[in-house]
Amino acid sequence: MRIQLEAPAKLTLSLRVTGIRDDGYHLIRAEMVSLDIFDSQSLDPEGSEFVVINQGKSTQGEQDDLVQQALRAVNCQAGVVLTKRIPAGAGLGGGSSDAAAILRWANQRDPQVAAAIGADVAFCVAGGRAEVSGIGEVLSPLEHVDQTFTLYTPAMHCSTPVVYQAWDSLGGPVGENGNDLEPAALHAYPALAEHRDFLGSATGQQPRLAGSGSTWFVEGHFEGPGLVIAHTLAPQ
Repeated sequence: MRIQLEAPAKLTLSLRVTGIRDDGYHLIRAEMVSLDIFDSQSLDPEGSEFVVINQGKSTQGEQDDLVQQALRAVNCQAGVVLTKRIPAGAGLGGGSSDAAAILRWANQRDPQVAAAIGADVAFCVAGGRAEVSGIGEVLSPLEHVDQTFTLYTPAMHCSTPVVYQAWDSLGGPVGENGNDLEPAALHAYPALAEHRDFLGSATGQQPRLAGSGSTWFVEGHFEGPGLVIAHTLAPQ
């Protein structure tokens, strides 16, 4: 019997870089929330094949995918059909949430285990709303607040390591909109500015960058081409 898992997107509402560890990992203090945008997984505990379906196209998944890393972390083998709806490289934590769904299925909620897979995985295991610190493994749950956001994700991929490298090279800028990675992302990917301005013009609001990008968001419900409406979710 196949097991159905859901993996909700995460949205980073604010992010401050508070330091750098000796191993090069950046320390953060961030507020994150879960959104009602989902990847889904169909899991066969007796299988082993890993298939990814993205925009209707089916491919063999990679062994270094975060889903496979999560299965290895819980010492499990399973067949997985992963249907992607959260865009990659968009700052919405799709890969991290996919891994977190596996950890929840295996009843593995240790933040240290999750953070060893990826910095956002620990939050995605817990879900809801939280202050996140350390490299992502320290969670302080916050009271759930019903919020609506309008997201705009351009057809471009932002690499988190590249954005952090840009932050370092710029001398550690402070983001005026509450996200220290925003000026670094704009430096590394200048085309982000036109997409920010598109959302700003469409909504009349000041867009904020989701984590390291490429998604821009504003609070509230605004209709328009390419705009996605999302709502916050309670903890998993």
